[in-house]
Amino acid sequence: MKFIYLIFLCLLAQAAFAQDYSDKITLVIHGGAGTITRVNMTPEKETAYREVLNTALRNGYSVLQKGGTSVQAVEAAIMVMEDSPLFNAGKGAVFTNEGKNELDAAIMEGKTLKAGAMAGVTTIKNPIRGAIAVMEKSPHVMMAGKGADQFAKEQGLQIVDPSYFYTEARFKALQKAKEQEKIELDHSENKKEIKKVSKTGYVEEEELIFTEGKKFGTVGCVALDKFGNLAAGTSTGGMTNKKYGRIGDAPIIGAGTYANNTTCAVSATGHGEFFIRSVVAYDISSLMEYKGLSLQDAANAVVMKKLVERGGEGGVIALDRNGNIAMPFNSEGMYRGFIKSDGKSQVMIYKDEK
Repeated sequence: MKFIYLIFLCLLAQAAFAQDYSDKITLVIHGGAGTITRVNMTPEKETAYREVLNTALRNGYSVLQKGGTSVQAVEAAIMVMEDSPLFNAGKGAVFTNEGKNELDAAIMEGKTLKAGAMAGVTTIKNPIRGAIAVMEKSPHVMMAGKGADQFAKEQGLQIVDPSYFYTEARFKALQKAKEQEKIELDHSENKKEIKKVSKTGYVEEEELIFTEGKKFGTVGCVALDKFGNLAAGTSTGGMTNKKYGRIGDAPIIGAGTYANNTTCAVSATGHGEFFIRSVVAYDISSLMEYKGLSLQDAANAVVMKKLVERGGEGGVIALDRNGNIAMPFNSEGMYRGFIKSDGKSQVMIYKDEK
């Protein structure tokens, strides 16, 4: 009888631990930060950005609503942005000095702290899927270059010819950067306006002439699922005119991507070198874990104080296990949005949008 009673207590304990977080499911996204102002944004282009961001939110949140995991939701949301030429990830990736598109991505889930990342890949249509494959189907955390491309192919991921990533606007941005002999953090300002928007809401490639100035077009997502598990993912094409196999913060666990159920999930966008040196994503988590700061206070302390003091520009999206959101950025703007369990959702671009 005593043995049966012990089993009953164990079952009760398991039930307590298996708390249902359905009333807290949340998804947050970003599409890059930088000099993004109304002055340099045409109405047509703003509409195109908001449509893609809303689609990313809906696709990711739909996964959560159907009982999917936070990792699956992050994957669904990021893939939308990777497939759009509007963002510096996947299809819209910038060019290296050699005229190539080298892509980076990372994923981390907060329950077990498992993570996966890919860097410098050139043939994977959706690098976020490559990062997930590394996490789930290999003993490693990061793979790079040809080996990573080969691994993705062996895992049955969609492989494309490198020409798939070519967009005229990104190529022109490379030529301009070479003329000025400098590295661009995504793209430089060009005042030509967009004249045509496709019926899908995506800007036609030949009309994707950037107007918003310096911008870090990395994309990312953080999510909380019904099981109470957090996940964070980030995907980027890096810097225009970058040389020597440069890798930024996006695929570096703890710098541009981090998730821990004890604290929070974070995805960053900005000048990668500063985010790597400051270990931005993990620093936010550490301030919560060791100093007891709230999510908002921790994120603000890192992005609005530490990064600024060190000369770093950019922002983060962060989410804790209670569904609290933080989206601080120290640049002129940041493409961002969220959707919560009560159905409330919002997409924002400019600094004055709350």
